[in-house]
Amino acid sequence: MNTNIIPHSFSVTTSMREKLKGHPGRVIWFTGLSGSGKSTIAHELDLRLNRKGIHTYILDGDNIRSRLNSDLGFSDRDRAENIRRIAETAALFADAGIVVITAFISPFRAGREHARGLLPRGRFIEVFVNCPLETAEARDPKGLYKKARRGEIPDFTGINSPYEEPLNPEIIIDSGNQSVDEAVEAVIAYLNKE
Repeated sequence: MNTNIIPHSFSVTTSMREKLKGHPGRVIWFTGLSGSGKSTIAHELDLRLNRKGIHTYILDGDNIRSRLNSDLGFSDRDRAENIRRIAETAALFADAGIVVITAFISPFRAGREHARGLLPRGRFIEVFVNCPLETAEARDPKGLYKKARRGEIPDFTGINSPYEEPLNPEIIIDSGNQSVDEAVEAVIAYLNKE
């Protein structure tokens, strides 16, 4: 770190912001293959939490890639930087007392563990949307698997780039067998017991 950079200490604390909001800031981090259902589940969760009066914000892969991280490609290095930036952004939102819902493939464990490490214990909730490659590829909502199989997309996760499954996620969603409603209820049930 540059010795000329001295972070400022703020007068308004995280706990003050959370008291104002009426709930703790958290990061709910959905991870899984393209087509696994991450965004669909995340968006339904966002809607349900909003209806309960919980302040939320979604950080979603394509939206972030088209703006904040539009300068990044899909090499392993760029993917790691993409997740690093998202993790830092999510941590800032959580510090403001917002429940941040992320939906990213986030293929590497190291990136997800970095994100976890930015938050106090219990404030990072990793949700593994477990979906067999065959099922995700059959869904292929954006036609990306077809393009990857034709060689039009290099370094596509699950085809010619690895996906490292979480070792100890807080929640596992079996998106091949659970409905969106069941998946959302599983996350809400976890939040309610915390």
